[in-house]
Amino acid sequence: MRIWYFILSAGILSAIIALAYDKTGAKEAEPANCLYVSPDGNDQNEGTKEKPFRTLAHAAKEAVPGTTVMIREGTYHETLDVKHSGTDENPVTFRNYENEKVVISGEAVTDAEYETPLVHIHDKHNITISGFTIQDLSVSSEEATAMGIYVSGSSSHITMKNNHIRDIKTTADDGNAHGIAVYGSGSMKDIKIEDNTVEKLTLGASEAVVLNGNIDGFTISGNVVRDNNNIGIDLIGYEGTADQNDFVRNGVVENNTVYHNSTYGNPAYGDDYSAGGIYVDGGQRIDIKKNIVYENDIGIEATSEHRGKYADDVQITDNTVYENAYTGISIGGYDNKRGGTSNSVIAHNIMYRNDTKGLYGGQLLLQYDTKNNNIEKNIMTASHSRIFIANDFTKNDENIVNHNVYHKEAGKDGLWIWKKNEYDSFSSYQKATNQDQESIYADPMYRDEKSYDFTLDPDSPAWSVMK
Repeated sequence: MRIWYFILSAGILSAIIALAYDKTGAKEAEPANCLYVSPDGNDQNEGTKEKPFRTLAHAAKEAVPGTTVMIREGTYHETLDVKHSGTDENPVTFRNYENEKVVISGEAVTDAEYETPLVHIHDKHNITISGFTIQDLSVSSEEATAMGIYVSGSSSHITMKNNHIRDIKTTADDGNAHGIAVYGSGSMKDIKIEDNTVEKLTLGASEAVVLNGNIDGFTISGNVVRDNNNIGIDLIGYEGTADQNDFVRNGVVENNTVYHNSTYGNPAYGDDYSAGGIYVDGGQRIDIKKNIVYENDIGIEATSEHRGKYADDVQITDNTVYENAYTGISIGGYDNKRGGTSNSVIAHNIMYRNDTKGLYGGQLLLQYDTKNNNIEKNIMTASHSRIFIANDFTKNDENIVNHNVYHKEAGKDGLWIWKKNEYDSFSSYQKATNQDQESIYADPMYRDEKSYDFTLDPDSPAWSVMK
């Protein structure tokens, strides 16, 4: 980044400062059609700022298309069940007033038996949920599922942004919980999950943020997903959620920070390290780009858990993936009873010292049934296991691996495993597999590895390979 310096006259500088102050200091203009809710209100009131409603439930009944429900600071021990759709021109919005802290708490929920969300949108469209802290919901039954936000049915044009979801949990050994769950049993389009923090969830067999079923078109961007005991972000197909088009597709997962998600110690998994930071399980035509993914079990994974099905056309690009327990990026099914990964791209990623637990996943893991995938222009630095590529399955068809940089370190040899065969030199791996013919084994010359600054030095030999 270049920094330009200007010399400004006192008058011009004063004018700029004044303009900036006016812009940042001004209060955001309120929408024309507002209803207000406050802990000090009354549902017999008019719903104005001066005479607000008391409950979210009453506001939801009154929120017609074009309404923005402004919720004042306080803790609301109730659920928000959205009752009315908006339109393209007149959406329905529920949001906190200005920057006030609004908490939707599940502390009062006891003995839940079924799906139990704190915010629920079912068969609705053109809805925005923004600016809430959603927390403290616990279920104890294996049949119950605790959820922060739940979008279901045929809901479309849904936006969830700037929310903080935490401490949602199941205490059942084989129970389920989600932070944000979107289940398209009918047709869904245009789902946006943006700039949320989803953390400290006890998930059982489920995921922190999940899209599942017939969902065509989505964006998951700018979120922080951390400190959960299962998968961070999951995009699922073929579980029987929808009667037709039962897979998530045509979406983007970008600019998220995903870390400290692990199944280790989760009663549903025991001592396994199997939680992906970002996981595509049967999704198609999905871009996973510019994410920072670290200290999970698996960094980024794309496959299908269902035999004969594939994660297809998944583009995994420009991500920084480091110090994950098992592997950095993984494609293919975990055994020969699963599906696989096809027609996908893994490019321009940094994979740095993954496989921290010595589980032989290396930096890049190719598992069962991978075909027609292109793996190029990545930079890999091995962990103490010294494995760059791990591939213990022979069903590996027409995959192309080339133009990559493997980090050569003094006194440390690398390992490449391809179709169950192990190679302890780069040249022997190249010769035997005919892969990586234009790749290099060299120091990429990072600016500051210890600070996880993976910017390349101008003299790095990687430039010639990566361009």
